[in-house]
Amino acid sequence: MAKPLTASKLVEILRAEGLTVHEVRNWRRHNRNSKGPWGPMNGVMIHHTVTSGTAASVDICYDGYSGLPGPLCHGVIDKKGQVHLVGNGRANHAGLGDGDVLRAVVNETRLPSDNEADTDGNRHFYGFECINLGNGRDPWPEAQKEAIEKVSAAICRAHGWTERSVIGHKEWQPGKTDPRGFTMDGMRKRIAERLRGKGDSGKPAPDPKPAPRPSYEPFPGGGFFHIGQKSAVITAMGRRLVAEGCGRYESGPSPDWTEADRKSYAAWQQKQGFKGKDADGIPGKVTWDALKVPAPR
Repeated sequence: MAKPLTASKLVEILRAEGLTVHEVRNWRRHNRNSKGPWGPMNGVMIHHTVTSGTAASVDICYDGYSGLPGPLCHGVIDKKGQVHLVGNGRANHAGLGDGDVLRAVVNETRLPSDNEADTDGNRHFYGFECINLGNGRDPWPEAQKEAIEKVSAAICRAHGWTERSVIGHKEWQPGKTDPRGFTMDGMRKRIAERLRGKGDSGKPAPDPKPAPRPSYEPFPGGGFFHIGQKSAVITAMGRRLVAEGCGRYESGPSPDWTEADRKSYAAWQQKQGFKGKDADGIPGKVTWDALKVPAPR
């Protein structure tokens, strides 16, 4: 059992796994939490959409349809292997399924046959819809299958689960056939390989590259800011002041230190809680560090 991943953490781990992730509309607040609990989390469930086309499939999974409101999953995996996040929280994807299957997932043991529908799966599973007609003839591109593998491995790794925490909808709810076109046993084998540090080819997977940390301009000292000073640092500062709603410029900002820069910085100091002489518009280290001015390149 585990607490649900936050939206930010989910995006982080998927991108760290090498996936292209698209954040759809207001997905971070889009859920069905008002209809029941969300968590504890026990596993990942894979589906197929029975649709074609990325845009239309993503819209259906976000909005839902008459009788079944969205989100219909947490993410959509398209034919190119890209992930479109559409929900964060309880989603209408799993429905009622077999409690014996849930216990096997929790214990990470062999799955029994799903012959009952007595347990709320929307509470316990992350759900990913994969774009496929589900007719047994629509192909599954390797990029899409690799993305299913990566998504599943990323979530399992984050929660400390093995590949046995990943199931298909057809293994959960009687009468379901998704995903159709590959076996879940085969997919779990791929996930296991990735969790052991190997991709589906059996070669070691490359370590995900950490996102580069932004480089901020160190505080140049209050004496730097005077009439006649010209620097790209002043332009970068001005742009950050505008972004923070403190810009008092009629035009610019520019590389030249002007009265407009001083008034803009005074507004930033006041926003940070400074008053009187402490909000005179000449940068100090505390407010400069808080402004996070990017280092000019």
